[in-house]
Amino acid sequence: MENCIFCKIANGVIPSATIFENDDVRVIMDINPAAKGHAILLVKKHVANIFELDPDTAGRIFSVVPRVAAAIKKVTGCDGLNILQNNGTAAGQTVFHLHIHFIPRFENDKILMGWKPGSYADGEAAEIAAKIAAEIK
Repeated sequence: MENCIFCKIANGVIPSATIFENDDVRVIMDINPAAKGHAILLVKKHVANIFELDPDTAGRIFSVVPRVAAAIKKVTGCDGLNILQNNGTAAGQTVFHLHIHFIPRFENDKILMGWKPGSYADGEAAEIAAKIAAEIK
C-alpha cells in the first residue's frame, strides 16, 4: 500500500536495522523497544491482519518465528520471550499491517502484559469450541 509505513520499511523504501529478510518478510529492530532486543517481523505483502492472510503465506511467515526467537534469546540472554501479534483495534493493533513482535523478557523486568482470568459457565467452553471447530476449514 502506498501510504503504509510498514510496507515501506518491509520493502526497503525506509531504512531499518534489519536482522533477517527473505521474499516474504523483513525482521527489524523496534525503534521504540519494550526491552533491548525487541524486534518486529513485517510481512512484505500488505495484509492488515491475520484474517487477511492465506494459509500458504502464513506457513512461510510463521516458519521464520522460531529462528528469530532463538537468535534473540541467544544474543540477549533473556529469561523468556513474548511473541505478540495483535489483530484489530480491540486487540491493541495500532498499525494496520500484519506484524509480529518479539519481546525479550527478564525476571522482574516490569513489562506489563496480561489479563484478568475469566471463567465459563458450565458447558459454555464446549459449546463455543464446537462452534469454532465447525468454522475451521
